[in-house]
Amino acid sequence: MAVLSEEQEMLRNMARNWATNESPVSEFRKVRAAGEPQAYNSAAYAMMAQMGWAGIIIPEAHGGSDFGFLSAGLVVEELGKTLTASPLLATSIAASAILLGGSDAQKAKWLPRLASGESVATLAVDEGAHHHPLAIGTIVSGGRLSGRKAFVPEAHGANLFIVAARDGLYLVDKGDGVLLATRRLTDQRSYADVAFEGAAADKLAGGGDSLLDDVLDRARLLTAAEMLGMAQALFDMTLDYLKQRVQFDQLLASFQALQHRMADLFTDLAQMRSAVEAGLQAVDAGFGVARSATVAKAEANRVLHAISNQAIQLHGGIGMTDEYNVGFYLKRARVLEASWGSSGYLRDRFAALSGY
Repeated sequence: MAVLSEEQEMLRNMARNWATNESPVSEFRKVRAAGEPQAYNSAAYAMMAQMGWAGIIIPEAHGGSDFGFLSAGLVVEELGKTLTASPLLATSIAASAILLGGSDAQKAKWLPRLASGESVATLAVDEGAHHHPLAIGTIVSGGRLSGRKAFVPEAHGANLFIVAARDGLYLVDKGDGVLLATRRLTDQRSYADVAFEGAAADKLAGGGDSLLDDVLDRARLLTAAEMLGMAQALFDMTLDYLKQRVQFDQLLASFQALQHRMADLFTDLAQMRSAVEAGLQAVDAGFGVARSATVAKAEANRVLHAISNQAIQLHGGIGMTDEYNVGFYLKRARVLEASWGSSGYLRDRFAALSGY
């Protein structure tokens, strides 16, 4: 477990209290029931921005706090525990792209807007059903970008897209030449297939040839942080249930076989936390990011998949009902497992990074 500074502990506790009191799972149920394509509460996100969460990784000169990726991960983790629907994750990923590859003018234009919550941004990379950043057909000619992106998260609420083209990443404002088609996934969040038809594009010219990979690694780590929060919530929720549910005149928690299953999940959860926090710290330290991010997301995929499955099983038949929250976590888990790299993709990437 990472050693936190006093300021980081305060930030984590503030995020935990806010998520628990102001954004429990019942708030996600309201968002789901509303059925809006944007799929989040704008007032709640404005409150997050006021608390400074949208600017955690953004420098003070551009309106942020420059508090680092570990700090951003702490907040995302707490929001993951209550399935808070917001564009904070997507916007933070987009902000990292501008930080890594943006010019001074691009940073001055967009980072203050993102930090304040005035603007929402998202990353648009994949063009098919699976994560494949090498299979990009989007092109730019004469400053106009054309191509299609699939399953873009938070696309409906975003007014800025960071778009991967064949020759790099581009900033594209929502407007003329940007067409959205809503996609409904099992987690009931905001996704769209986005068609760019000659949209005005401004290239992120910095960051070198590895810019896209560097941005994707940060996306994997922040996504893994949300998954960590979900895994912890599922573990706690299931343990509480076993301590209350009586079967054969005994608490389920008293059965040794179930104790062993929970002990295995506890070990997995500790290993997942170690991998995710190590990856976030690697970004802040500035070295070993690619390998650490790959391991962290792969471990997050493995452990959250296992814990979500076990949570459903250990809750019995009620785990599959809409009355209980546990099913929402499983549905969100399956979507995040596929985001920015499945387990198979990540294993292949780790092998390539290791020279195999």
